[in-house]
Amino acid sequence: MQVFFVRKGRVVGRKGFIVDKVEDLSPGGLVDRILEAMYGDEPPLGVPKTVLVPVVADDTPTYEEWLARQRGTKVVVRVPQRGGRRGLQETVTRNAAEEFTRHRLRRAGDHNARSRALTELQDLLHLPEAPLRIECYDMAHLQGTDYVGSMVVLEDGLPNKREYRRFKLRDVPGNDDYAAMEEVLTRRLTAYLAERDAPLDDPEAPRKPGRFVYPPQLLLVDGGKGQLAVAERVVKVLGLEDEIPVAALAKRFEEVYVPGSGDPVNVPRGSEALFMLQRIRDEAHRFANTFHRELRGKRMTASSLDGIPGLGESRKKKLVQVMGGVNAVKRASLDELRQQSFLPEAVAAAVYSKFHG
Repeated sequence: MQVFFVRKGRVVGRKGFIVDKVEDLSPGGLVDRILEAMYGDEPPLGVPKTVLVPVVADDTPTYEEWLARQRGTKVVVRVPQRGGRRGLQETVTRNAAEEFTRHRLRRAGDHNARSRALTELQDLLHLPEAPLRIECYDMAHLQGTDYVGSMVVLEDGLPNKREYRRFKLRDVPGNDDYAAMEEVLTRRLTAYLAERDAPLDDPEAPRKPGRFVYPPQLLLVDGGKGQLAVAERVVKVLGLEDEIPVAALAKRFEEVYVPGSGDPVNVPRGSEALFMLQRIRDEAHRFANTFHRELRGKRMTASSLDGIPGLGESRKKKLVQVMGGVNAVKRASLDELRQQSFLPEAVAAAVYSKFHG
């Protein structure tokens, strides 16, 4: 959170702090909590007549009335829409994002913090050893289309992007995250078994590392008890339940589940262990969504612009980029298409004819 104190048009102070969101709050509910924290006791600069917030508070009239009593005159809580106040809001938001990035980098880059996190995870999850290699899996799709899975890897507590893997789902009917997770985990761990058990041409020579040769010392899935049950089932079917520990991190309350217990593991809020799990879960989510957007974009481009004479992949990609999207290409006039220097006259006419007859 970042707060700017503005008096008579000038920024006279600022306050920044990290919020541990332990409740299932809406954005407006979070604003409520921040207002209470900022103005519950005597604020050093008093209560202003206007409080600008990024989203509308869940109970704005009540908070305006409460702040008015604190100040002694009317107080307005609102979201700035335009002008200098909107620009100031954007500046505060940018400051918050930059400070949060610095905060996460400081923690991620701290070797002692990483060591504490791995030791805490071993103790809290009752692992046989510190999980020096953690793999996390997430799914992404849009109403059951372009289903993809992601696998991201932390080694010694740091991301190893060379080990990241992406999966196009093959056998998922409709919107079924459980089936998607089962397919991804089965494919990944089956590949591990195949590489592990492959015969060597020369038993004396060192084995050449394959794409899936290293097993995780902790397999983490993004989700709750349902996703955990899928991971348990896959490792058991493949005979890996004694070799690969599994766990799940649920988004709603950031709860960690392990096999054999219906209750979440008590991972302390603010602990290095929870921070590490959150970081790899967020990275798996980002990686899956990035791959999903790429596939969806390629499919949309291919379905609309495929088969046009003279419009190859490089021209197609450049045309979509220059025009601002596939829909913009569809709407473009013949003159607009002719103005693109990389598009020959005949190709411009073919593109126009495709969408306008």
